[in-house]
Amino acid sequence: MIKGLHHNAYRCRNSEETRAFYEDFLGLPLVNAFPIGETKTGRSTNALHTFYQMDDGSCLAFFEVPGMEFDFKEQHDYDLHIALEVAYDDMMNMFEKGKAAGIETRGVADHGFIESIYFRDPNGYVIELTAPVEGKEADTLEEAKKRAKNILNDWMAEVS
Repeated sequence: MIKGLHHNAYRCRNSEETRAFYEDFLGLPLVNAFPIGETKTGRSTNALHTFYQMDDGSCLAFFEVPGMEFDFKEQHDYDLHIALEVAYDDMMNMFEKGKAAGIETRGVADHGFIESIYFRDPNGYVIELTAPVEGKEADTLEEAKKRAKNILNDWMAEVS
């Protein structure tokens, strides 16, 4: 049975630029880094794998692989983003910090039960910081679970 997220891994253009964003700006400590010279199947490679830890112990991880082509582009929120939960006051402080640092910063978006701000990291990925809105809690997981398959089925019938 799956217990939770250990890490989510992405490609990065430059490990130091990525470290500056995730560690210095967001405050996620760099907790591991190791070079990879050979894949598990014996192929020669040259990569650096880095890990930035969140409070729950899970990590955001990155691979810098010089010379290996990758289409870095500014991702659309729908294509690729990760949402990280923070306290509301922390979110607002990060909003001001992002603006002051000249980092692409968007928001505040009111989603009803949460509010969010958005940054773009040096690799083009969208990073969402989201804070629960007091008094507007989302449906319980059980309530949402009861409706989820019907909503999916209705969607599939509509777009098919």
